Amino acid sequence: MKKENYVKDICNLIRHYILESTTEAGSGHPTSSLSAVELMAVLFFRGFFRFDLDDPEYINNDRLVFSKGHASPLLYSLWAAAGAVSREELMGLRKFDSSLEGHPTPRFKYTEAATGSLGQGLSIGLGMALAAKKLDKLPYNIFVLLGDSEMAEGSQWEAIQLASYYELDNLIGIIDVNRLGQRGETMYGSDISAYLKRISAFGWKTIPVHDGHDLEEIEAAYQEALNIKNRPSMIIAATKKGKGVSFMEDKDGWHGKALDRKQYEQAVSQLGPVEDDLAGILLKPGKVKPVSSSPGSLGQTTVYSPGEMVSTRRAYGDSLSRLAGSNPDIVVLDAEVSNSTYSDAVKSSHEDRFFEMYVAEQNMAGAALGMALRGKIPFISTFAAFFSRAFDQIRMSQYSNTNIKFCGSHAGVSIGPDGSSQMGLEDIAMFRTLLDCIVFYPSDAVSTEAAVREAAAYKGNAYIRTTRMDAPVLYENMDGFRIGASRLVKRSKKDRIAIIAGGVTLYESLEAYEELKDEGISTAIIDIFCIKPIDSALIKEISRDCDAILTVEDHYAAGGIGEAVSSIEGLDCPVYKMAVEKMPRSGKPGELLEYEEISKKDIIRKVKKILGS
Repeated sequence: MKKENYVKDICNLIRHYILESTTEAGSGHPTSSLSAVELMAVLFFRGFFRFDLDDPEYINNDRLVFSKGHASPLLYSLWAAAGAVSREELMGLRKFDSSLEGHPTPRFKYTEAATGSLGQGLSIGLGMALAAKKLDKLPYNIFVLLGDSEMAEGSQWEAIQLASYYELDNLIGIIDVNRLGQRGETMYGSDISAYLKRISAFGWKTIPVHDGHDLEEIEAAYQEALNIKNRPSMIIAATKKGKGVSFMEDKDGWHGKALDRKQYEQAVSQLGPVEDDLAGILLKPGKVKPVSSSPGSLGQTTVYSPGEMVSTRRAYGDSLSRLAGSNPDIVVLDAEVSNSTYSDAVKSSHEDRFFEMYVAEQNMAGAALGMALRGKIPFISTFAAFFSRAFDQIRMSQYSNTNIKFCGSHAGVSIGPDGSSQMGLEDIAMFRTLLDCIVFYPSDAVSTEAAVREAAAYKGNAYIRTTRMDAPVLYENMDGFRIGASRLVKRSKKDRIAIIAGGVTLYESLEAYEELKDEGISTAIIDIFCIKPIDSALIKEISRDCDAILTVEDHYAAGGIGEAVSSIEGLDCPVYKMAVEKMPRSGKPGELLEYEEISKKDIIRKVKKILGS
């Protein structure tokens, strides 16, 4: 069989698989899958994509990210054509007990990352490309299939800018320009020149494919892309949505619609006969060892003196720098605020593992996911407020079973005169919603170092909230600071109220404790440290001995510390909450704490009010 006919027949087989599986499922996106069949079949079966089917995690395998995740029927059919998925498995598409979900997730072992929320795959590919080229020094390539609709997403252009900046010639994008989106034409329709001009302006090598179903033209495009040095490549192919089925091809109104049985029979009759035993062949990659070494120990801890003035954001940077010295898998990404988050400590000590991502938080989160999926432990930092614009990328990362450590600095109204736009007041709530995400809120330098180390050792997402202001060191060592634990700072048999706080409000609570003590009112003080999972055992124990629990936080009430404490079942006393309730503004930190009624004097007033009632 000639090479050209072999791939042509594979394409026909893949089309049959797409139509059969989506018809059996009764849902899916067959037209979006049919448009890119030739683009993917040539990549796989003409020797451009090197992959060991028996070892999907092999470090030298090329990687393929389906950014247009709704084309999952194509992804699964592609691997079926390679012999990795049976026809019976394909017929399980979108069923509860199948790993072939409606949009790809790692339940399917050949999926690189969970996709489907558009505009994220290129950032993930960028992170993988950085890991390969800049860290492990490995020659594999990362291919990202993109849809033309998702090119309207700003995150795509964040990734395009940065991939060019880092000269990632191992990153190859493929835009399937099939003209039609969910409800009609895309922004530029079939005009591939519009994409060529825009993407080339960012420094990419752009390669047009005027007929995205012509095998030879596609092959020439891949050959050209793989020969480009010191810049990424984008193949921009004009295709037909629903290609191969006359009543769907290039027709509006078919997005996300499966065929009924009669339509299916009509469609496959147009495609013609198929060779059921046909199997494509993937070439295997070479054997190259990565440069990076295996992880080391966690290294020495820092010695802080009680009373020493150190902000938790500075302690974060210093702790991370020391940790990076003993663990070569740790990488650090920052969104052009590293001199404020203090992650620049790592830039000074381990510049090869520090990546400036500039003011593009969505791409930073996506790239961190790509790095994590290649075995790195990314710590990413920016102001806590700015993670909110990357929340979709953060949300999606949990579905890839990933391992990212987020650090949000400048949390709360206590940052002072910069004003509300810079104040992270939703961050605890945001990260608490994520499955299995650990949420740390260290109050001093010692507990911050513990949070960094605990986060690094934990396999999964973790968030560390840090504060702008310098604060006195409270603790002599990290004993007891661990995932799921809080620290009992003050306690006596006479305690009437237990005050639970973190960060700046812990210090306000400690000052309130002293004044209340002088007035004969005894309170317990708990440093929350780990908000999720919360220390239910300690808080329940305290609730048995007190009349009330009072939470105090520099965060909005919704989703914060107060709600976390209130969610504990079996508490033996009521929970009262103090949080940011007013629209914040610029001012001195002390003024803002008083304005929001979470200062020392407000705590004293609240305690007395509770006891009076």
